[in-house]
Amino acid sequence: MDSSELLRRIGERAAAEVQEGAIVGLGTGSTAEAMLLALGERVKAGLTLTGVATSHRTRDLCRELRIPVADLDDVERVDLCIDGADEIDPHVNVVKGRGGALLFEKLVARQADRYVIIASHEKLVPKLGVRLPLPVEIVPLGWRRTSALIADLGVTPVLRTNADGSPYLTDGGHYILDCTAPDGGFADVEALAEALKLTTGVVEHGFFLDMVDLALTIDGTGAITEHHPATA
Repeated sequence: MDSSELLRRIGERAAAEVQEGAIVGLGTGSTAEAMLLALGERVKAGLTLTGVATSHRTRDLCRELRIPVADLDDVERVDLCIDGADEIDPHVNVVKGRGGALLFEKLVARQADRYVIIASHEKLVPKLGVRLPLPVEIVPLGWRRTSALIADLGVTPVLRTNADGSPYLTDGGHYILDCTAPDGGFADVEALAEALKLTTGVVEHGFFLDMVDLALTIDGTGAITEHHPATA
């Protein structure tokens, strides 16, 4: 089964989680966009909802699909947030941020009554950090010093850049350091997450710990599996 069909299937399954009248956090990235396409079809068919976009890119796509959107500050609550992930561990903790929207994604996810992650089965890992670096969003001012402080935590940070070599900028105007774990992944994600938050210059990290209520993964045959923290 080709990748476009797999994305369509997981997108439709995720969009089915949205109930009439819901306020929905809408994620960023290719898998989240597949969900948005399916959600747009449901809106065409009469579903009423309010979306809260996690990036400028997602907001633009919502406008194309005629999905109503509101700012996070303009809603009293978020019923459900649906987003992709870069890694999912056996406890359904995840790493996010390869798409560069981790700060806005976490702000919306933290306000949601229910948080659903969708991903291909390749994103399932025995330990966070074995597949991809951890994105850490930092302020541009003094970024080299911030990078050195993060390196002291036992990871290897690399500034994310554009094709022309200039620093990649998030929607919030920040830099991203992609932090590689030692061999075998991150030994203590809770301790590292806390240390990163205490580091001056760090805005947010890509660990989303104890946040996910349901993860949906799809394999190459199109089979979708549910992962719940309580049964992980």
